[in-house]
Amino acid sequence: MKKQNIINLVRYHSEKNEAAFASEVAEIAREFEMNGDSSLAEYLMEMVSSANYYIPQGTYKNLRFLSKMEYSNKPLLLPGVIEEDVIGITKAISNNAGLSKFLFYGAPGTGKTESAYQIARILGRDILSVDFESLIDSRLGETAKNVAGLFDEINHLPFGKVVVLMDEIDSLVMDRINSNDLREMGRVTSTFLKELDKLNENVVLIATTNLFKNFDKAIIRRFDAVVSFDRYSREDLIEIADSLLVQSLKKNANSKQDIRLFNKMLKNMGEIPYPGDLKQIIKTSVAFSDESNEYDYLRKIYMALYDNQEIDIQKLSSEGYTTREIEILTRIPKSSVSRKLKEN
Repeated sequence: MKKQNIINLVRYHSEKNEAAFASEVAEIAREFEMNGDSSLAEYLMEMVSSANYYIPQGTYKNLRFLSKMEYSNKPLLLPGVIEEDVIGITKAISNNAGLSKFLFYGAPGTGKTESAYQIARILGRDILSVDFESLIDSRLGETAKNVAGLFDEINHLPFGKVVVLMDEIDSLVMDRINSNDLREMGRVTSTFLKELDKLNENVVLIATTNLFKNFDKAIIRRFDAVVSFDRYSREDLIEIADSLLVQSLKKNANSKQDIRLFNKMLKNMGEIPYPGDLKQIIKTSVAFSDESNEYDYLRKIYMALYDNQEIDIQKLSSEGYTTREIEILTRIPKSSVSRKLKEN
C-alpha cells in the first residue's frame, strides 16, 4: 500500500465520499492480490461489501472535470449494422465480458454521442461527460496534471452505476508524430496514454471523435472496441428521415403527411445529410410552417436541403416532380405551373 492510498482514504473519509472511499479500498485490495496476499484482499473487499457503500444516482459531489448529463429515454434511430454494435456493447458490459473502453468515430450527426446515451439508458446508468475546457490550461504542464486528476476522479466513481463519456476527445489528444502539434499537447497525449492504461477495468468509458484518420494510433490500440458510424446507406438515411418526419408531424395537427414527396426530395439529392442535421431541418421546418398551408413544411424542408436556392420549375419537372408537387414546393398554382412548363 502506497502513501497516496492512505492520503486518499483519509481525504475521502473526511469528505464523506463513500463511493470513492470504497473504490480506494478496492484498489488497495487488488494490489495485495497481485502481491500474493489474496486472504487480506478478500477480507478488505468483504468489509467494503458489508458496509454497503453507495452513492445515490444524480449526486456527484467534488467532481472537477466531470458533469452529469441528462439524456432522452426515447429509442435511437440507427442503421441495423450500427445498432447491432451498440446492442453488442451493451451486452458485453452487462455480462462483464472484460470490455470497458470503446471508441466511436464518424462524421458529425451520425449518432455517436446519442449512442453513448442510449447505452447508458439501456443499462440504467448515469452518464458523466468530461469537461475538456476545464482540463486545458495555458500554463506549462498544468494540462497534463489535470488529465491525471481527471482519471483519478474516474477511477473513484461508483462501479456499475455510470458511463463516462469523452465527447470529441480529439480536442484533447492529438497525433504525437504530427509536426504541427505543440510539444505541450504531445505531453498531454502521453499522459493520457499512461492514465488510460491504468484505468480501472470496472469503469465503462466511451470516447467519440470526428477526426479518426488523424488520431494517435497508440490511443486507438488502448480501446477494447472501435466502432465506425460512417456506415449509413442512402436507404438507411431515407428510412430514418421518414421516421423523424412522422414524429415531428405528430406534434403539428395542421400538417399532413406526404412521405412520397418527401422521399422524392431526398432521392434527388446528391448527398443526403446525416440524421443529426436531418432532425434539425425537419424539426425547424415543421415548427415554422404556415398553419394555413398543410404542406408548407415540405417547401421549407426543400429550401433547407438545397440551401434556400431559388426553386426552378423546369428543374423540378426534369427531376420527376408532378405539377401538384411543384405547386406545393413553389406555392405557384398548378394551372400556372402547367402553363409555364408548356411555354418552355
